[in-house]
Amino acid sequence: MRTFDVPDMSCGHCKSVIEKAVLTADPQAQLAFDLDAHKVRITSDLTDHDLLAVLAKEGYPASILV
Repeated sequence: MRTFDVPDMSCGHCKSVIEKAVLTADPQAQLAFDLDAHKVRITSDLTDHDLLAVLAKEGYPASILV
């Protein structure tokens, strides 16, 4: 599971857009959201680069937290 900082994610709509996009790219992905902290944890077979690209394409540029 990787944690992504998504500064522009702030509401349920943001969450649903991100969830739909990631699950479209990887239907087996698992996501856990912390809207207050603007973080999403993702377990996926996609690479970090691919996940960042999916988020950015939907208008939610992100960075990986180490």
